[in-house]
Amino acid sequence: MMISYLVPVVLLFMLIAASIRILPEYKRGVVFFLGRFQAVKGPGLIIVIPGIQKMEVVDLRVITMDVPEQDVISQDNVTVKVNAVLYFRVVDPEKAIIQVENYVNATSQLAQTTLRSVLGKHDLDEMLSERDKLNDDIQEIIDSSAEGWGIKVANVEIKHVDLDESMIRAIARQAEAERERRAKVIHAEGELQASKKLVQAANVMSENSAALQLRYLQTMSDMSNKNASTIVVPLPMDIMEAFRQMKASPAAQARGGQATPDSGDDT
Repeated sequence: MMISYLVPVVLLFMLIAASIRILPEYKRGVVFFLGRFQAVKGPGLIIVIPGIQKMEVVDLRVITMDVPEQDVISQDNVTVKVNAVLYFRVVDPEKAIIQVENYVNATSQLAQTTLRSVLGKHDLDEMLSERDKLNDDIQEIIDSSAEGWGIKVANVEIKHVDLDESMIRAIARQAEAERERRAKVIHAEGELQASKKLVQAANVMSENSAALQLRYLQTMSDMSNKNASTIVVPLPMDIMEAFRQMKASPAAQARGGQATPDSGDDT
């Protein structure tokens, strides 16, 4: 008699134990009753009748997904390998279970195709210098496409843009040429500014000959502080002018002496 009562009791306890589910705060259960959607339950204690009800558990935490390395041909016909990381979470468990078979795999495939299509519309320079803008564009496209699956994309980050060795050398040559160009431009701008300052200094010194003499003395003082064997003796500009006049006077007298006899013969 006891065995006949014990068996139903054991079966009842086993049924109750199989029906009890406990979900943590970060999970939700999508319950189906005879194959039809019934409700989204959780967190806490949930009763699911075996054989009649079925529950699919969905994690609501942010999922970090590595987007596999993709071969991308940029708009300027440069082949690069790009990988990224995707952050997303489920905001609607009902859509994540009913609208798509495997929302994680679907989001991964969508991220890969979007990464190739978006980066293929940009040049290599934009991939290297405008990553924030590209990240925002990729995030917006994936988010709008996955919204129907109950997925919210939190962020997309491009991690690596790998180039071939030949392209790395070409970029290095380009950077070197750019640095040389900038150096030449800076040098030319410096020469232009120096010439303007020299013109201003010459105008100031031309007003007073003593200023030029003082500049000579300052140059000699600067040269004396160095280990140089060159000796420079400055001369006042007035003395140089006197020498020029003395050189010009005999030539003028000679020309005058030659002109006088010719005039006498004519008379």
